[in-house]
Amino acid sequence: MNSEIRQILQAVQSGGMGVDEALLKIKEKPFEDIGCAKVDLHRKIRQGAAEVIYGAGKTAAQICAIVEVMEKSGQLPILITRLSAESAETVGQAHMLKYFAQARAGVVGDFPEPDGLGTVVVATGGTSDIPVAEEAALTAQILGSRVTRLYDVGVAGLHRTLSHLDDIMSASVIIAIAGMEGALASVLGGLADCPVIAVPTSVGYGASFGGLSALLSMLNSCASGVSVVNIDNGFGAGYLASMINHMDTKASDEK
Repeated sequence: MNSEIRQILQAVQSGGMGVDEALLKIKEKPFEDIGCAKVDLHRKIRQGAAEVIYGAGKTAAQICAIVEVMEKSGQLPILITRLSAESAETVGQAHMLKYFAQARAGVVGDFPEPDGLGTVVVATGGTSDIPVAEEAALTAQILGSRVTRLYDVGVAGLHRTLSHLDDIMSASVIIAIAGMEGALASVLGGLADCPVIAVPTSVGYGASFGGLSALLSMLNSCASGVSVVNIDNGFGAGYLASMINHMDTKASDEK
């Protein structure tokens, strides 16, 4: 995943861009203050991906204003997470928005062609975990990763997990999403030779404490190579998975 500055410098090196034009692009203001938000226009330069809009708690008008600034600055595609259907309808009237109801997310702009090291596998313990999984999968896709979905493969029926060994063994990163006792992450961590990102969900009965039980189980996993993000944080898992999936590309760019 090339940074914007690297692309600018390569354009100068190849003669496709003049020094003054390149300097102007780099010096352009790093953020724009629109009153309700300070939109980070240099995030793509620093991190390789544009700012992501967290839709919860924002009005549709505020989201539209942020999207407008990002579009004008060439920050496409734009990912909006935790976006309600009502806000999506309003935003969609002003911008070319694709809304993904299960993920509660919207995308302005086109999905990039998948690149990176390999495939990100997104696996869930049960069907009830799919909304979090879709947020993770959509995030990884918008950041340029190829995604394979393995849903409802939890440890209550371990044969379902084992029927997908080829996908598990060939993944470059696995996102394991589960509620209840959160055992899926340990099982996959014990099978795979790649990093496993565990996502506890708030799915479960009373003693699951809204996902806390799964969180503690995942934090105490005896399988090596398992990391854990916050409860229901599909976005964080998808973002981290895509960063890992692009480490090979980054190394190649720096040679």
